[in-house]
Amino acid sequence: MPILEALRRAQESGYDLVEINATSRPPICKIMDYGKYKFQQEKKAKEAAKKQKVFKIKEVQLRPHIEKHDLDFKMKRAVEFLQEGDKVKVVLMFKGREIQHIDIGDNLMHKVIETLSEHGVPERNVVMEGRNMIAIFMPAKKIQQKKKETTDAQTQNK
Repeated sequence: MPILEALRRAQESGYDLVEINATSRPPICKIMDYGKYKFQQEKKAKEAAKKQKVFKIKEVQLRPHIEKHDLDFKMKRAVEFLQEGDKVKVVLMFKGREIQHIDIGDNLMHKVIETLSEHGVPERNVVMEGRNMIAIFMPAKKIQQKKKETTDAQTQNK
């Protein structure tokens, strides 16, 4: 059907002539209500965005020669972040000659992993990036489910 004929039919029926594939010969067109189509596409996109979980990444910075109390305080904060449902990035920074003693940092990072293991899951192995040793933790699934249940309960109460 010629394009002018299709355009005339679309106008008679009160719809739009939408070009689906312009590169093919002849071009593929469809008669539809384009405004309604765009609205439905936006609605689907919003629904898909609602179902996605967005993680915030909180960072905890350490040094190799950190005192026990300071480490406990930092781990307490990291646990709070994980319980809130955020990811935690633990960065162990080496300065100056500390980089020669990576074994000290490795031992410290193992303590951190052991401390956070019941509240979060390591997303990947510990990585050295320049002078920093980095580990990223995700909240444990149990915690995510509890948070989801509380938010569901709050929305039902409204």
